[in-house]
Amino acid sequence: MTGAMTGAMTGAMTGAMTGAMTGALIKSGGALCGGIDVGGTKIEAQLFGAGFAPLTQRRLPTSRGDFRDFMTVLAEQVEWILEATGRSAPVGVALPGIVDPQTGASTAANLPIGGRDVAAALRARFGRDFVFLNDCSAFALSEARGGAGEGFETVLGLILGTGVAAGFCQQGAEAPGRLNRLAVEIGHVGISARALAGLNLPLIRCGCGRIGCYETYVAGPGLARLAEAKLGRRVSAEELSAHAEGEAVLDLWAHLAAEALDQARLLLDPQCVALGGGLSRLPGVAERLTAALARRPLGDLRPPALRVAKFGDASGGRGAAIQAWSLST
Repeated sequence: MTGAMTGAMTGAMTGAMTGAMTGALIKSGGALCGGIDVGGTKIEAQLFGAGFAPLTQRRLPTSRGDFRDFMTVLAEQVEWILEATGRSAPVGVALPGIVDPQTGASTAANLPIGGRDVAAALRARFGRDFVFLNDCSAFALSEARGGAGEGFETVLGLILGTGVAAGFCQQGAEAPGRLNRLAVEIGHVGISARALAGLNLPLIRCGCGRIGCYETYVAGPGLARLAEAKLGRRVSAEELSAHAEGEAVLDLWAHLAAEALDQARLLLDPQCVALGGGLSRLPGVAERLTAALARRPLGDLRPPALRVAKFGDASGGRGAAIQAWSLST
């Protein structure tokens, strides 16, 4: 059997299985709501049942050509959810970047949506509203409701991945009353002088246009830069664990990441910090950051509980679904 025939059969079988599962959900009424997590490389749609238990998901590559192409893929995912849940079921969309709460205009890196109103475009296409929130806020909400932050009144959901950002929840809900409805953009706070003192590290220009953002040091690419500074070459997070001098690089990364955590703690005082993103999968990351944070005492301040996210990459879509369901009831 040729590769082309095998690929065609596999694609047909996958499509048939997905269609059968979606059809079964429609007949059983098991799917109650849906969530969509928009990322730079994929747009993931998820269906959820009672208790926001995940039922099935579908991923499509994000179109980065122009706004029209981007909206075509997003609309395909919305349509897939509506077919499974009913045309009026709650659907939430987790979108990266900043959305102006007055104009709806988006600001996001790596997506062709700058200055465009994604919510209005979906409304025009489907004749109904959808719930939008920041992807970091969606992550925090998911972990606060049944995830790593369950049982805590305040939860900071910190994503350490290609970038660095966070969301903040109070009493199991997105924190209200913010002027620009920002997430916790800790990644674009300037790194402190005391954190860099004696390290002989350069100030780096961030993709946002600022210089010396925490993101440039503690995101995934930032960790690779630290490895290059200390080892003479870029080493991935996975390789560091096996490298003879990898422990020193990871300790340096934890020192800088803990400084960002300390600033978030002093400003927001969360009871729990749920860690997500690719770097949250580093072995012992919660313990490493807890130890680094403990080296920053201030009086008798108690440290927040640091936990690795329970729902991982699925938290964005799950949080969006929770937000949509909460606003519909």
